[in-house]
Amino acid sequence: MSQTDRMSQLSPRRREIIRPAFENPRQFVLLSVRDMAKKLGTDPATTVRIARGLGFESYKEFQRYLHELSVVRATSLDTMQAASPADSSVNSLLRECLNQEVKNFRALYNGLDLNRLEKVARRLWKARRILIIGGDAAACLVAYLHYHFTALALPVFNATAPGLAVHSVRNLGKEDVVIAVSFRRGLRMTIEGIQQARKLGAYCVGITDTYISPVARFSDEFFLTPVDTTSFDVSYSAPMCLFNVLLSAMAEVQRTKTLQIIKKVAEEQRHGFRFYEE
Repeated sequence: MSQTDRMSQLSPRRREIIRPAFENPRQFVLLSVRDMAKKLGTDPATTVRIARGLGFESYKEFQRYLHELSVVRATSLDTMQAASPADSSVNSLLRECLNQEVKNFRALYNGLDLNRLEKVARRLWKARRILIIGGDAAACLVAYLHYHFTALALPVFNATAPGLAVHSVRNLGKEDVVIAVSFRRGLRMTIEGIQQARKLGAYCVGITDTYISPVARFSDEFFLTPVDTTSFDVSYSAPMCLFNVLLSAMAEVQRTKTLQIIKKVAEEQRHGFRFYEE
Protein backbone atom coordinates (compact mmCIF):
# COMPACT_ATOMS: atom_id res chain seq x y z
CA MET A 1 0.00 0.00 0.00
CA SER A 2 1.36 3.43 -0.94
CA GLN A 3 1.71 6.31 1.50
CA THR A 4 -1.06 8.17 -0.34
CA ASP A 5 -3.40 5.19 0.05
CA ARG A 6 -2.63 4.97 3.75
CA MET A 7 -3.20 8.66 4.34
CA SER A 8 -6.50 8.58 2.45
CA GLN A 9 -7.90 6.25 5.13
CA LEU A 10 -7.62 8.98 7.77
CA SER A 11 -9.84 11.96 8.47
CA PRO A 12 -8.44 15.34 7.33
CA ARG A 13 -7.66 16.28 10.95
CA ARG A 14 -5.67 13.10 11.63
CA ARG A 15 -3.84 13.43 8.31
CA GLU A 16 -2.56 16.82 9.43
CA ILE A 17 -1.51 15.44 12.83
CA ILE A 18 0.61 12.63 11.36
CA ARG A 19 1.91 14.47 8.28
CA PRO A 20 5.15 15.70 9.98
CA ALA A 21 6.15 12.07 10.71
CA PHE A 22 5.83 11.18 7.03
CA GLU A 23 7.61 14.32 5.85
CA ASN A 24 10.56 13.89 8.26
CA PRO A 25 10.61 10.21 9.30
CA ARG A 26 14.19 10.41 10.65
CA GLN A 27 13.00 12.74 13.41
CA PHE A 28 10.30 10.33 14.59
CA VAL A 29 11.47 6.78 13.90
CA LEU A 30 13.21 6.24 17.27
CA LEU A 31 10.59 7.93 19.44
CA SER A 32 8.35 6.09 21.88
CA VAL A 33 4.62 6.49 21.34
CA ARG A 34 4.52 9.00 24.21
CA ASP A 35 7.39 11.09 22.79
CA MET A 36 5.96 10.98 19.29
CA ALA A 37 2.57 12.11 20.56
CA LYS A 38 4.21 15.03 22.37
CA LYS A 39 6.14 16.03 19.24
CA LEU A 40 2.97 15.84 17.14
CA GLY A 41 0.96 17.82 19.66
CA THR A 42 -1.49 15.04 20.50
CA ASP A 43 -1.87 12.21 23.03
CA PRO A 44 -0.51 8.61 22.93
CA ALA A 45 -3.95 7.01 22.51
CA THR A 46 -4.69 9.15 19.44
CA THR A 47 -1.25 8.35 18.00
CA VAL A 48 -1.93 4.61 18.31
CA ARG A 49 -5.39 5.02 16.74
CA ILE A 50 -3.84 6.94 13.84
CA ALA A 51 -1.24 4.18 13.32
CA ARG A 52 -4.02 1.59 13.18
CA GLY A 53 -6.05 3.83 10.89
CA LEU A 54 -3.07 3.85 8.52
CA GLY A 55 -3.32 0.06 8.29
CA PHE A 56 -0.67 -0.95 10.84
CA GLU A 57 -1.48 -3.56 13.46
CA SER A 58 0.62 -1.86 16.12
CA TYR A 59 2.73 1.19 16.86
CA LYS A 60 5.90 -0.91 16.45
CA GLU A 61 4.84 -1.88 12.94
CA PHE A 62 4.31 1.81 12.19
CA GLN A 63 7.83 2.52 13.50
CA ARG A 64 9.27 -0.12 11.16
CA TYR A 65 7.49 1.58 8.29
CA LEU A 66 8.95 4.95 9.30
CA HIS A 67 12.41 3.34 9.38
CA GLU A 68 11.97 2.07 5.81
CA LEU A 69 10.65 5.48 4.79
CA SER A 70 13.70 7.20 6.30
CA VAL A 71 15.94 4.85 4.28
CA VAL A 72 14.02 5.50 1.07
CA ARG A 73 14.25 9.27 1.46
CA ALA A 74 17.89 9.42 2.54
CA THR A 75 20.05 11.73 0.44
CA SER A 76 23.81 11.47 -0.11
CA LEU A 77 24.25 14.19 2.53
CA ASP A 78 22.10 12.29 5.05
CA THR A 79 24.12 9.14 4.45
CA MET A 80 27.50 10.79 4.96
CA GLN A 81 26.43 12.84 8.00
CA ALA A 82 24.95 9.75 9.66
CA ALA A 83 28.24 7.90 9.31
CA SER A 84 31.29 8.28 11.51
CA PRO A 85 32.30 11.50 13.30
CA ALA A 86 34.42 13.89 11.30
CA ASP A 87 37.31 13.56 13.78
CA SER A 88 37.75 9.81 13.12
CA SER A 89 40.91 8.74 11.35
CA VAL A 90 40.76 7.89 7.66
CA ASN A 91 41.75 4.29 8.37
CA SER A 92 38.94 3.81 10.89
CA LEU A 93 36.45 5.27 8.41
CA LEU A 94 37.68 2.91 5.71
CA ARG A 95 37.34 -0.02 8.10
CA GLU A 96 33.76 1.01 8.82
CA CYS A 97 33.10 1.15 5.10
CA LEU A 98 34.37 -2.43 4.69
CA ASN A 99 32.31 -3.56 7.66
CA GLN A 100 29.20 -2.08 6.08
CA GLU A 101 29.89 -3.95 2.85
CA VAL A 102 30.11 -7.19 4.84
CA LYS A 103 26.77 -6.36 6.51
CA ASN A 104 25.21 -5.80 3.10
CA PHE A 105 26.45 -9.16 1.84
CA ARG A 106 25.29 -10.89 5.02
CA ALA A 107 21.82 -9.38 4.71
CA LEU A 108 21.58 -10.53 1.09
CA TYR A 109 22.86 -14.00 1.99
CA ASN A 110 20.37 -14.43 4.83
CA GLY A 111 17.40 -12.96 2.98
CA LEU A 112 17.74 -14.30 -0.55
CA ASP A 113 15.18 -16.94 -1.54
CA LEU A 114 17.08 -19.15 -3.99
CA ASN A 115 13.94 -20.96 -5.13
CA ARG A 116 12.40 -17.68 -6.25
CA LEU A 117 15.62 -16.74 -8.02
CA GLU A 118 15.62 -20.08 -9.86
CA LYS A 119 12.01 -19.44 -10.89
CA VAL A 120 13.04 -16.08 -12.38
CA ALA A 121 16.01 -17.69 -14.19
CA ARG A 122 13.71 -20.26 -15.84
CA ARG A 123 11.25 -17.52 -16.82
CA LEU A 124 14.04 -15.49 -18.42
CA TRP A 125 15.03 -18.36 -20.71
CA LYS A 126 11.43 -18.60 -21.95
CA ALA A 127 10.95 -14.87 -22.52
CA ARG A 128 10.23 -13.50 -25.97
CA ARG A 129 11.97 -10.29 -24.96
CA ILE A 130 13.79 -9.13 -21.84
CA LEU A 131 13.87 -5.45 -20.96
CA ILE A 132 16.16 -4.14 -18.19
CA ILE A 133 15.23 -0.67 -16.92
CA GLY A 134 17.40 1.49 -14.70
CA GLY A 135 18.86 4.96 -14.88
CA ASP A 136 21.25 7.38 -13.23
CA ALA A 137 23.95 5.49 -11.27
CA ALA A 138 22.01 2.20 -11.60
CA ALA A 139 22.70 2.29 -15.34
CA CYS A 140 26.01 0.53 -14.61
CA LEU A 141 24.07 -2.40 -13.11
CA VAL A 142 21.80 -2.49 -16.15
CA ALA A 143 24.83 -2.55 -18.45
CA TYR A 144 26.44 -5.40 -16.50
CA LEU A 145 23.35 -7.61 -16.68
CA HIS A 146 22.67 -6.67 -20.31
CA TYR A 147 26.23 -7.63 -21.30
CA HIS A 148 26.00 -11.11 -19.76
CA PHE A 149 22.49 -11.79 -21.06
CA THR A 150 23.76 -10.87 -24.53
CA ALA A 151 26.63 -13.35 -24.11
CA LEU A 152 23.99 -16.02 -23.37
CA ALA A 153 22.24 -15.11 -26.65
CA LEU A 154 19.11 -13.92 -24.87
CA PRO A 155 16.77 -11.40 -26.56
CA VAL A 156 17.67 -8.57 -24.20
CA PHE A 157 17.24 -4.80 -24.45
CA ASN A 158 17.91 -2.03 -21.97
CA ALA A 159 16.50 1.38 -21.16
CA THR A 160 18.69 3.78 -19.18
CA ALA A 161 16.99 7.06 -20.14
CA PRO A 162 13.36 8.22 -19.90
CA GLY A 163 12.74 8.29 -23.66
CA LEU A 164 14.15 4.79 -24.13
CA ALA A 165 12.02 3.50 -21.26
CA VAL A 166 8.82 4.92 -22.76
CA HIS A 167 9.49 3.49 -26.22
CA SER A 168 10.79 0.14 -24.96
CA VAL A 169 7.83 -0.57 -22.69
CA ARG A 170 5.15 0.38 -25.19
CA ASN A 171 5.05 -2.92 -27.09
CA LEU A 172 5.58 -5.38 -24.25
CA GLY A 173 3.22 -8.30 -23.66
CA LYS A 174 2.62 -11.43 -21.64
CA GLU A 175 5.58 -13.30 -23.11
CA ASP A 176 8.06 -10.62 -22.08
CA VAL A 177 10.04 -10.07 -18.87
CA VAL A 178 11.00 -6.71 -17.37
CA ILE A 179 13.75 -6.28 -14.78
CA ALA A 180 13.52 -2.90 -13.04
CA VAL A 181 16.48 -1.69 -10.95
CA SER A 182 16.04 1.28 -8.64
CA PHE A 183 16.88 2.13 -5.03
CA ARG A 184 15.93 4.65 -2.34
CA ARG A 185 13.07 6.85 -3.59
CA GLY A 186 13.42 5.39 -7.06
CA LEU A 187 13.65 7.10 -10.45
CA ARG A 188 10.38 8.09 -12.09
CA MET A 189 11.35 6.51 -15.42
CA THR A 190 12.00 3.14 -13.76
CA ILE A 191 8.88 3.10 -11.59
CA GLU A 192 6.56 4.32 -14.33
CA GLY A 193 8.21 1.86 -16.72
CA ILE A 194 7.55 -1.18 -14.55
CA GLN A 195 4.05 0.09 -13.72
CA GLN A 196 3.18 0.33 -17.42
CA ALA A 197 4.82 -3.03 -18.18
CA ARG A 198 2.70 -4.64 -15.45
CA LYS A 199 -0.48 -3.21 -17.01
CA LEU A 200 0.54 -4.65 -20.37
CA GLY A 201 0.90 -8.13 -18.86
CA ALA A 202 4.69 -8.45 -18.83
CA TYR A 203 6.29 -10.47 -16.04
CA CYS A 204 7.98 -7.87 -13.83
CA VAL A 205 11.00 -8.45 -11.60
CA GLY A 206 12.08 -5.69 -9.23
CA ILE A 207 15.52 -5.10 -7.73
CA THR A 208 15.36 -2.60 -4.88
CA ASP A 209 16.39 -2.08 -1.26
CA THR A 210 13.11 -1.85 0.65
CA TYR A 211 9.70 -3.51 0.56
CA ILE A 212 7.93 -0.12 0.59
CA SER A 213 9.56 0.89 -2.72
CA PRO A 214 7.11 1.31 -5.62
CA VAL A 215 9.43 -1.02 -7.55
CA ALA A 216 8.49 -3.80 -5.13
CA ARG A 217 4.81 -2.89 -5.23
CA PHE A 218 4.53 -3.13 -9.02
CA SER A 219 6.62 -6.31 -9.37
CA ASP A 220 5.42 -9.88 -9.78
CA GLU A 221 8.63 -10.90 -8.01
CA PHE A 222 11.14 -8.66 -6.25
CA PHE A 223 14.48 -9.04 -4.51
CA LEU A 224 15.85 -6.79 -1.78
CA THR A 225 19.53 -5.90 -1.92
CA PRO A 226 21.00 -3.55 0.71
CA VAL A 227 22.81 -0.51 -0.68
CA ASP A 228 23.88 1.06 2.62
CA THR A 229 27.22 2.79 2.82
CA THR A 230 29.16 4.90 5.32
CA SER A 231 30.12 7.32 2.58
CA PHE A 232 27.93 9.33 0.20
CA ASP A 233 25.31 7.86 -2.15
CA VAL A 234 24.83 4.06 -2.24
CA SER A 235 26.84 0.84 -2.54
CA TYR A 236 26.18 -1.55 -5.43
CA SER A 237 28.24 -4.49 -4.20
CA ALA A 238 25.20 -6.46 -2.96
CA PRO A 239 23.14 -5.90 -6.15
CA MET A 240 26.16 -7.05 -8.18
CA CYS A 241 26.37 -10.15 -6.00
CA LEU A 242 22.67 -10.84 -6.62
CA PHE A 243 23.21 -10.54 -10.37
CA ASN A 244 26.12 -12.99 -10.23
CA VAL A 245 23.95 -15.51 -8.38
CA LEU A 246 21.20 -14.99 -10.97
CA LEU A 247 23.69 -15.59 -13.79
CA SER A 248 24.79 -18.81 -12.09
CA ALA A 249 21.14 -19.87 -11.91
CA MET A 250 20.71 -19.02 -15.60
CA ALA A 251 23.67 -21.22 -16.48
CA GLU A 252 22.52 -24.18 -14.39
CA VAL A 253 18.86 -24.34 -15.37
CA GLN A 254 19.92 -24.56 -19.04
CA ARG A 255 23.34 -26.11 -18.57
CA THR A 256 23.58 -27.91 -21.92
CA LYS A 257 22.52 -24.86 -23.89
CA THR A 258 24.81 -22.61 -21.86
CA LEU A 259 27.81 -24.88 -22.46
CA GLN A 260 27.18 -24.79 -26.21
CA ILE A 261 27.17 -21.00 -26.12
CA ILE A 262 30.17 -20.72 -23.81
CA LYS A 263 32.25 -23.00 -26.06
CA LYS A 264 31.91 -20.38 -28.78
CA VAL A 265 32.70 -17.65 -26.28
CA ALA A 266 35.82 -19.53 -25.16
CA GLU A 267 37.03 -19.86 -28.76
CA GLU A 268 36.71 -16.13 -29.27
CA GLN A 269 38.47 -15.49 -25.94
CA ARG A 270 41.41 -17.62 -27.10
CA HIS A 271 41.76 -16.22 -30.60
CA GLY A 272 39.61 -13.08 -30.84
CA PHE A 273 40.97 -9.74 -31.96
CA ARG A 274 39.71 -7.98 -28.82
CA PHE A 275 42.51 -9.27 -26.61
CA TYR A 276 46.04 -7.96 -26.43
CA GLU A 277 48.88 -10.26 -27.41
CA GLU A 278 52.64 -9.76 -27.05
